[in-house]
Amino acid sequence: MREIPKVALLVETSRGFGRELLHGIARYARIHGPWSFHITPGDYEQALPKMKQWGGTGIIARISSDRVAKAILEANVPTIALGLTDEQQQPGNPLSQLSELSSDPKEVATLAAGHLLERQFRHFAYVGLVDRAWSQRRERAFRAQIQEAGFAPYVYQQPAKLSDRVWEKEQEILAEWIRSLPTPLGLFACNDDRGRQVLETCRMVGLHVPEDIAVLGVDNDEVFCELSDPPLSSVALNAETAGYRAAELLDGMMSGRIRKPRRIQVEAVGVATRRSTEVIAVKDADVAAALQFIRHEQGRGISVDRVAEEVAMSRRSLEKRFRDTIGRTILEEVQLVRLERAKRLLLQTTYPISKVAEISGFGSTGYFIQFFQKRVGKTPRKYRVDLAV
Repeated sequence: MREIPKVALLVETSRGFGRELLHGIARYARIHGPWSFHITPGDYEQALPKMKQWGGTGIIARISSDRVAKAILEANVPTIALGLTDEQQQPGNPLSQLSELSSDPKEVATLAAGHLLERQFRHFAYVGLVDRAWSQRRERAFRAQIQEAGFAPYVYQQPAKLSDRVWEKEQEILAEWIRSLPTPLGLFACNDDRGRQVLETCRMVGLHVPEDIAVLGVDNDEVFCELSDPPLSSVALNAETAGYRAAELLDGMMSGRIRKPRRIQVEAVGVATRRSTEVIAVKDADVAAALQFIRHEQGRGISVDRVAEEVAMSRRSLEKRFRDTIGRTILEEVQLVRLERAKRLLLQTTYPISKVAEISGFGSTGYFIQFFQKRVGKTPRKYRVDLAV
């Protein structure tokens, strides 16, 4: 009879990302288990149990301190690390030999920058956490994306003193920095926690969200985002699927079938748009109204003539002002909005491809597949399979 695996989970249960990751691990264990888990509810700081006494056979952990790193190396059991730091990834560091699960900062930053650029901002900013490697990587990737678009982003520098990072003190420092920024501005926060802090600070200094500053987070913790004021837009990560794949990898490592370290990437699947970024930062009020209408309708069943009718302009006049303002035609904008809706339907429903094409406004299944593959680089079916277990 097979011994039940005992897996220590050092994962932040206070964050949406961690909870979704754990959902995926639990789903794998239900199907392929049973497994026994050690888990402690809490934030990033976690403690490993005494693995030998407990009989632990595997670990999935965020290695947040030297103490945790030492305990994991001494346990000498199959381990998957969550988001190793640059130092931990160095070839001479024993932690670099572990399997790892992490998000792609470039993929996250591309979605974030694209979302804010589509809203026609000309000023951009980033607020991160200096002691989180993933935050620093997202900062570098976002800066590169914005610079490639021809702009120079403002980057918030966290206080050097740990005592000044207590939120009651840091909020005053962040407030002073936010007051110095030009508006309107698109701001990318490293995660939803940080995004909510920015929202609170904007309210404190009397700036309106999204009219003055549009705020975007990461992780799409739905409860957390919906409780923000206004509700927070966020880059969604497919953490549950990543958790399932991590458990699958750990199972192979514990059984001896997999011996070499492997990397699992947490896919960034899109932006969940809420009130905090529902704004078009263009001076042409008619073009802004047209963009708002297209996004509100999500592209379904609307034509270029219908958009022109909504803003009470001739099609020819609106087309010219649209191209001059945002560099795309009205139809191209409609199709891009339809594409984003189709992506969400593919991941959030089990609808057949033909129904996704119909609901998202493409109509013809053949045209939808052709357009999707040209824009995304893979067919709708392949996109769905790659981002789901």
